[in-house]
Amino acid sequence: MSAENPWPLRVVSKKIGDWLARLGEVWTEGQITEISHRGRTVYLTLRDPSAEVSMRVVDFTGAVAACDPPLRDGAQVVIRAQAQWWDKNGSLSLHVREIRQVGLGELLARLERLKKLLAAEGLFAAERKKPLPFLPYRIGLITGRASDAMRDVLKNAKARLPSVDFEVREVAVQGPRAVSEVCAALVELDRDPDIEVIVIARGGGSMEDLLPFSDETLCRAVAEAVTPVVSAIGHEPDTPILDYVADWRASTPTEAGKKVVPDLAEEQRGLNISRTRLRQALNAMLIHQSDALAAMRARPVLARPETMLEARAEAVENLAHRMRARMGSRLERSTDELTHLRARLRSLSPQSTLDRGYAIVTDTESGAVLRDAAEAGEAIEVRLAAGSLRAAVIHAREEEH
Repeated sequence: MSAENPWPLRVVSKKIGDWLARLGEVWTEGQITEISHRGRTVYLTLRDPSAEVSMRVVDFTGAVAACDPPLRDGAQVVIRAQAQWWDKNGSLSLHVREIRQVGLGELLARLERLKKLLAAEGLFAAERKKPLPFLPYRIGLITGRASDAMRDVLKNAKARLPSVDFEVREVAVQGPRAVSEVCAALVELDRDPDIEVIVIARGGGSMEDLLPFSDETLCRAVAEAVTPVVSAIGHEPDTPILDYVADWRASTPTEAGKKVVPDLAEEQRGLNISRTRLRQALNAMLIHQSDALAAMRARPVLARPETMLEARAEAVENLAHRMRARMGSRLERSTDELTHLRARLRSLSPQSTLDRGYAIVTDTESGAVLRDAAEAGEAIEVRLAAGSLRAAVIHAREEEH
């Protein structure tokens, strides 16, 4: 086989059929979306509820007729089938051998297992819950087409905050297309930077109708969303798994409409109360400070400021008086000491000796004081107590002591 020697299309089709024949019987699960009868042959469409995947199923054996209760659109089934390839038109179908409807007990058990799995992964943890914005600029709403849930959310939100803006996505909220449409709407709204919170709303229903909101694909999509998500399924008895994954759960769409926006009137009342309390607190503080200022101004030191100066002036005068007294006493003592020192100096001075009649004789030529007559020259100078004499030496006589 090559470009120069290709297989005919019939050969390719037959080889595909042969390969599928070797696959044998398989068990698969899905949701019935369409049932049609043509004689004794029944044609069904089996769809994966979590993805856009479907396949044609053909029943030649009466397996559909044997189902009790009878199959209906949306039923969850497990089938045993053989893949068949039609050579003429190149189509694939499953030839059913056995059909088992998934009962309520089995569904609940599966949901419980899924709930434990997601909880173990931390998808229910409180720390990963994102807070709702206080005053969202724009809100995304995913809900059924022209549903009461949509009207409840819009009515209650706009009654509380008339200026609120909604971006609504109307999708299937039950049946085989619900999961894919809700997920697609969620991804679209989550990518919009103006959307600050997303509400997924449905007005309750039977357990089977609410199965899409316990689908693993949808729950993981909500957990991965960057925008906070509010679950408002409105079914109290059986809580969908979406309620555990969402950032906030509303018991009804009405409650969701009240939760995602603040009550403008209530906020205005609260603002008025806060403003009044602030004004009262400010007035009380001003009055208290005014009283404190008046009391301070009434104190003598501020009522008559010169009092403080007078007290300080008196203290300065006392210090000056003490300083003068100490200085006078110090000067008096110093004068006495000086007088005593002067008397001592006078008593030790040569002048006092001269005053007693003694004289100081010096050699006129050398100026030296003479202590010995032999040292005298021809002329001497005699210093008396008052004045001095110059004399000539006529005769020098030495005396023995």
